[in-house]
Amino acid sequence: MKLGTPNALDQEVKTPLLPDCDLIGETDQHLVRLFDNGPMIHPGITDAVQALRQKASNAGFDMRIASGFRSFDRQLLIWNNKALGLRPVLDDVGRPVDMSQLNDDEKVFAILRWSALPGASRHHWGTDVDVYDASRMPDHYELQLTTEETEGDGVCAEFHQWLTVELQDNPSEFYRPYVKGVGSISPEPWHLSYAPLARIFATQLTESVLREKLQTTDIALKDSVLKLLPTIYQNYIKPYQL
Repeated sequence: MKLGTPNALDQEVKTPLLPDCDLIGETDQHLVRLFDNGPMIHPGITDAVQALRQKASNAGFDMRIASGFRSFDRQLLIWNNKALGLRPVLDDVGRPVDMSQLNDDEKVFAILRWSALPGASRHHWGTDVDVYDASRMPDHYELQLTTEETEGDGVCAEFHQWLTVELQDNPSEFYRPYVKGVGSISPEPWHLSYAPLARIFATQLTESVLREKLQTTDIALKDSVLKLLPTIYQNYIKPYQL
């Protein structure tokens, strides 16, 4: 072996692995806040977030983070509220779904269009953020994080046009994991993932890790979720591990 050439063991030690409890959002002890009272994020993405915000500012935008880290319990609450009819479930074009007309298996897939299975959200790692442009928003505007806001005359459309070019010019930094033609999750232009870390953590999330957690969790539609987990993993998780 040549002097100075890292061997496999050296590379393995340097790989930033996450314990299962961090991987599925059970703890935020490894995270930091970029701003007072702001969302928590992984410390490894702070410089990149600040740099992207500065680029946006130079282009005339005020990039803000709507969501960073989301805990397992928070994702579980979102899931259960949708399954129980306490929170709307939307179809591909943003219209409410009549969940009373669906069986349990169909309800699971309806929720998965826009909401990750608890334990499978990329927001659990702190490497992913939902962003928007505050500079174009009218007073008292309530952010929805919908595709309508990012297209046409939407309040964030101009920002996302700029962001698309920026991401294409710097593909090694942030990217949009949820895009048309990949997996079964609806496109989310506002969702950015920090490639150097997120792609590593994504490959660590296995079906067995999820199953072990969900088997002991009071999740709505549990029987269907566990039965369908192999299909869910193949269509809603694995395609985004690249």
